[in-house]
Amino acid sequence: MTITDLNAPEVMFYTGLNEKQVKRSFEPEEGAFICESARVIERAIKAGYQPISFFVEEGKEKAIASLGVSEELPVFTASHELMKDITGYSLTGGVLCAMRRKPLLNEEEFINAHNRIVVLDDVENPTNVGAIFRSATALGADGVILLRGSADPLYRRAARVSMGTVFQTDWTYARPEVMAIMKQKGFMSYALALEEGAVPLQKCARRSIRVAVVLGNEDHGISEEILSACDQTVMIPMRQNVDSLNVAAASAVAFWELFHEID
Repeated sequence: MTITDLNAPEVMFYTGLNEKQVKRSFEPEEGAFICESARVIERAIKAGYQPISFFVEEGKEKAIASLGVSEELPVFTASHELMKDITGYSLTGGVLCAMRRKPLLNEEEFINAHNRIVVLDDVENPTNVGAIFRSATALGADGVILLRGSADPLYRRAARVSMGTVFQTDWTYARPEVMAIMKQKGFMSYALALEEGAVPLQKCARRSIRVAVVLGNEDHGISEEILSACDQTVMIPMRQNVDSLNVAAASAVAFWELFHEID
């Protein structure tokens, strides 16, 4: 079906709702999200996420033909300029897909199922969350726990920046008390923070094959509650009077140092 007006009721799911409204769209069932680019959509489908419909730039219909989805799914098309009006920029590949979310594991189930966990404490920028997922997936993490205030990994920007790795690495939401549960389950937790007494990464203690790396807010870092629950505070040695890295860049360094030897 060709769309000539972004206010058309058929595409209001894409144009008339913000991401929080989309997320709550099927309550009390699991909600939904909007996925962008054929590659990211393909990874979501392979991970078991169910497409609802597609909104595609004219001439890019072939991009969804290789995804193996039902031909009965609604496919809406629009001009390049009209599609650009949705976001203010040209879409990657010119393809959007509305998808249903999947249920998440609870805290204890998640901890029991994973050995190398990334904990995000109020990491609120979707771009950083997406980049952290990409590094986590590439460098050995097998799960991500999001605490209060952290951006939704399924927000379009997060999923796009992650190149779809948000669909390859398990994740869930948790309460701050999850740190105590992990300790009981044999995890050693490392807080990446510029605190007095922080140990350089390459010199930190390694006493467990179950490891958690904790990352904090882009502005004020890890909360005192979470920091005090960690086993060790670590830092990245830096030169030229640079005192910190962006949290996404710092995460990659920490994952390489703390996860790569645990196999």
